[in-house]
Amino acid sequence: MRKLSILALILMLGSAYRAKADEGMWLLPLIEKLNIGKMTSMGLKLSAEDIYSLNKASLKDAIVIFGGGCTGEIVSQQGLILTNHHCGYESIQSHSSVEHDYLKNGFWAMSKSEELPTPDLAVTFLVRIEDVTEQVMASINDNMNEGARTAAINDARKKIEQQAAAGTHYRTLVGSFYGGNYFYLMVYEMYGDVRLVGAPPSSIGKFGSDTDNWEWPRHTGDFSVFRVYSAPDGKPAEYSENNVPLKPRHYLPVSIKERNEGDFAMILGFPGRTNRYFTSYEIDEQLQTVHPVRIKVRGVKQDIWMQDMQADPKVNIQYSAKYFTSSNYWKYSIGQKRGLERLNVKEKKKQLEDRFNAWIAANSDSRQKYGEALSLIKGAIEGRAASFRAYSYANECIQGCELLLMSRDIDAVIAEAIELGNSKEANEIIETAKSYVSELYKDYNALTDSKTMKAMLKLFREDVPAVYHPDFFTGVVDKKFKGSIDRYVDDMFTRSIFASQARIEAFLAKPSLKALEKDPARMAMTSFIEAARAMITSNSFYESGLAEGKRLWIAALQEMAPEIIQYPDANSTMRMTYGTVENYDPRDGVTYKYYTTLEGTLEKYKPGDYEFDMPQRLLDLHARREYGRYASAEGYLPVCFLTTNDITGGNSGSPVINASGELIGLAFDGNWESMSGDIAYEPQLQRCIAVDIRYVLWVIDIYAGAKHLIDEMTIR
Repeated sequence: MRKLSILALILMLGSAYRAKADEGMWLLPLIEKLNIGKMTSMGLKLSAEDIYSLNKASLKDAIVIFGGGCTGEIVSQQGLILTNHHCGYESIQSHSSVEHDYLKNGFWAMSKSEELPTPDLAVTFLVRIEDVTEQVMASINDNMNEGARTAAINDARKKIEQQAAAGTHYRTLVGSFYGGNYFYLMVYEMYGDVRLVGAPPSSIGKFGSDTDNWEWPRHTGDFSVFRVYSAPDGKPAEYSENNVPLKPRHYLPVSIKERNEGDFAMILGFPGRTNRYFTSYEIDEQLQTVHPVRIKVRGVKQDIWMQDMQADPKVNIQYSAKYFTSSNYWKYSIGQKRGLERLNVKEKKKQLEDRFNAWIAANSDSRQKYGEALSLIKGAIEGRAASFRAYSYANECIQGCELLLMSRDIDAVIAEAIELGNSKEANEIIETAKSYVSELYKDYNALTDSKTMKAMLKLFREDVPAVYHPDFFTGVVDKKFKGSIDRYVDDMFTRSIFASQARIEAFLAKPSLKALEKDPARMAMTSFIEAARAMITSNSFYESGLAEGKRLWIAALQEMAPEIIQYPDANSTMRMTYGTVENYDPRDGVTYKYYTTLEGTLEKYKPGDYEFDMPQRLLDLHARREYGRYASAEGYLPVCFLTTNDITGGNSGSPVINASGELIGLAFDGNWESMSGDIAYEPQLQRCIAVDIRYVLWVIDIYAGAKHLIDEMTIR
């Protein structure tokens, strides 16, 4: 068995990292050995321990996982959190109604008593990271097949997690890094009482919407404000009137000093997923299947949703968060596919693979250890091609069939209650289900869903081979409705107990297992699940070979080309990136400057347009140039700026921090020209887009009049 210590990896990479200073999502415990020298030369005034420390408060203690897929930062001694507007969007929408439309009009709590408790929202702090590779790999040997190896590793990971969590309220996770060659223990602390404090209207927080998404120049005030509460003793606690604002170990001071090209910029956050070490075979799968399917299916669904959203204010509130979630990665797929093709990334990967083949041909030891790596990956990708494409369609199409998804979510709970009979436990389950149903149907419109489901089922039937179809197509649609999906869906919505809140509540008042089992939505979803399981089974046949191939491939690259494998792919664990504030040249003869202003926002203004409208108060303040202390020295109000930091999804809301450890902006997007960046980093094009903290403070203070929030912060 090949075992390379983490120290050996550090020494191997010591000279390699300098070549691409701004690329990399770095593990915090390795900053001292890998990054601090370069960062200091770029202007950083902090030590590695100021960024990550187990012994004292450090920057990492001010950074949180916000909800399930974003980053936030603590900016006051009273647990005040800043994150992106799009990260808080679902929470803002959950508090909105036609009478109190916080998406349209914004929301500002003028005292702590006005802050809105937000169920199902939590923030999570990182307590520590620990290298546990030796413990995990202790029982692994070269005679194990991939299945046995995976099982042994998972057993070891589970034991380490349990031991680390024992006697504490912490959550633990042993994550896989470098393709399953290294393992780190993450210890987390989660707080479940998070309250909405402030949000600008969407005409500020979502200015530009889909048109500007992933584009520069941007003029979006993409921020929202929350507060985390704790029990009186400072420990995590669910919502209670007795809870108090959290006193954090560390919070970020805020800088309103001038921003200049070349200034040092650092980001800490929780990037979701990168695939920088993909082979040409995996890139081909992205180009031929993943992106085309996502683009086509979501495009159809979103057109239907948008038409109904624009026609009805209530539907607009109900579907705003759903639409944004869908459209964000729809446009991402469009951009990444174009970027991969434009930059010829597949061919570049082939060149690396040719280098690998020449290397193992000349080295018998390397050939013995890694010779199968590419053939395993190639065989898995080609072998699963048909079933993977079918599953991609199934996964995308079912997201446009809300009635089916709701039947799945409610079904298991109801079935359990019915089996328990007329008992106290059954009644408690039913009451819980009623509460869940009320929340579920708040953001549901049956007419919109009916239109969308018809389109999704037609698309699936037309584009996916019949061998992968759910059996209701032939068993019900063809036999009972003569092939008409429209008639089939209309009948389902007419008869299903899940088609409205009133029907499901009436059913819960007198539940019947027979009626549940015969419900057309439940039957359709069951059929879809069975078909999806068959696809998954077919795909899983190849998963072991793919996992082994990727593990060997990355291990081989670490040995053959250490300058390539510098940092592990993102996997939703805390990372640090560093770079500078910079312009960029998107194409010949064009240079984009590193900042935008409120004046540029006015240039995009379209009265009444759902993407580019602006609040009258903002227009009036701008006309009078009421910028307060947040204006640039040149007199303009900055809105957004660019850095060379390496980020991806999950970094949304991450703090952009200057050389002194002060907050200067919130990362919220990447630029269109570098959409291939999750797979292939392009240093000349890759840019992080951030909202300038001066614009954030101006909106809070002067636009919204919420100066009490500014007074909580340390402004420098």
